[in-house]
Amino acid sequence: MSVSSGVHAALNPGGVIGNGRYRLLAKSGADARSNAELWRARDGQLNRDVALTVLLGNLADNEAAARARRTVERAMHASSFTHPGVSRVIDVLTPGTGIRPDEGILGIVIAEWTQGTDLVDLIAEGPLPAGAATRLLEPLGAAIEGAHHAGLVLGADHPQRIRVTSDGRLRLAFPGPRPDAIARDDVKGLGAILYLLLTGRWALPGGPQGVPVAPTGPDGSVVAPNALHPYLPHDLSSVAVRSLEDTSVGGIRTSAAILQVLDQIAAEEAQTALIPAVASPRDDDDDQVVWTTQRPRQDKQQKKKLWISVGVLALATLTVIIWLSVQIVGFFSDEPSKGGGPTVVINQPGSNGQTAPPPAAAGPVQPGQIGVYDVTNQPDNANQASRAVDNNAGTFWRTDNYFQQFPTLKPGIGLMASFAEPVKLASVTITSPSKGTHVEIRVASALDSPIEETKVVGVADLSDGQTQIQLNDHEPTGHVLIWITQLTSSGGGKNQTEIREVLYTRAQ
Repeated sequence: MSVSSGVHAALNPGGVIGNGRYRLLAKSGADARSNAELWRARDGQLNRDVALTVLLGNLADNEAAARARRTVERAMHASSFTHPGVSRVIDVLTPGTGIRPDEGILGIVIAEWTQGTDLVDLIAEGPLPAGAATRLLEPLGAAIEGAHHAGLVLGADHPQRIRVTSDGRLRLAFPGPRPDAIARDDVKGLGAILYLLLTGRWALPGGPQGVPVAPTGPDGSVVAPNALHPYLPHDLSSVAVRSLEDTSVGGIRTSAAILQVLDQIAAEEAQTALIPAVASPRDDDDDQVVWTTQRPRQDKQQKKKLWISVGVLALATLTVIIWLSVQIVGFFSDEPSKGGGPTVVINQPGSNGQTAPPPAAAGPVQPGQIGVYDVTNQPDNANQASRAVDNNAGTFWRTDNYFQQFPTLKPGIGLMASFAEPVKLASVTITSPSKGTHVEIRVASALDSPIEETKVVGVADLSDGQTQIQLNDHEPTGHVLIWITQLTSSGGGKNQTEIREVLYTRAQ
């Protein structure tokens, strides 16, 4: 079934739907698979912009009505899931409950409006560099992974449902999964979005008009991105194609596997800068900051190159200085663990395939595991936990960005370190730029101990740089938690904490 265009006179800019509450401002796209139109609208009651997924069709068509009803139900069910990579569902409407039977509308999903720009507009002038693509995609991938752990499907498999936020992240802006969509479709969507960023082509059926279709080989499989652009990293090109394959051998079937590769590529492409945010013209109907691929004018090109070079040099110099100030604590690889209670996704360390025993004397001690500890089963950037102990102050683990401070959405979040044998610590030193973050150092009897069964042995507000936290006397323990109860706030609804390095020091 194709998307109806103007099935009702109101489905045009300036039209009003939803019993007169929502005035349509601009159409963002259409998803033909769901017979849906995607609109930016103005909520007349709350006086704010919203994102509308409008499901079109004839109420007398029982099959279409049932499919629309299932989409609305799934969207409402997902409204309990909160993540910066997904626009929050505010409300849903159905015929008889906010929709007049004669509107030609079978359902509406209302979500908060995402400031920024459309994903399709971002790649309109050409594909992005590998580093920029990975950094844009990671937050959306993390959202999909978190939703799947919660048993939810997001429906992130159409490019016009995705927007680029003003701070440079991909976000599912128009929620509303198809009635028959499964988690595998989200994974395919993630791979197709990566393919789009790298090539400017869409690799799944039902893409929007005007976006070129990905080329296929003689066997019908999608041509790898690095076959079109040889400069692309092989691993990144491979993960894009393998995410689209349905084969049981060689195909990537989880978003966690995609995130692992993105993390690796992001580290390798650390000097690749994201496209800068630029101010848009003053207009009440347009966002004030957008992401753009527009090429700079020739007279600004040299200035831009000089600016990037100076920035990279300054970052490299700072990294070397900080790196020399800390002691090597080992190299860590990512490996998820399983367990009950709070979610603790751990990372197993290794050095040339061997794990060194902890030193017997006072001094730095190496944890055997480190991972994100989260009592809500939605751990932030779980695959990046090892960056906090990788002896590289240029890498980091950080929380998601929260629009409201703890404990509004969750009581806190932390990093749980486990040691090869019980250890008594004298101090924990945290290197972080997140001034004002409040942390508690807690000891635990087990990796997944409930937070109320852990014991506070030290507290501190982080400074910008190194913060050494002296610990109270405690019994030797195998598990130490850095528990964040207040994030650093930079205003404008941005509350986030970044941890670059953690050093554990054994007591005498």
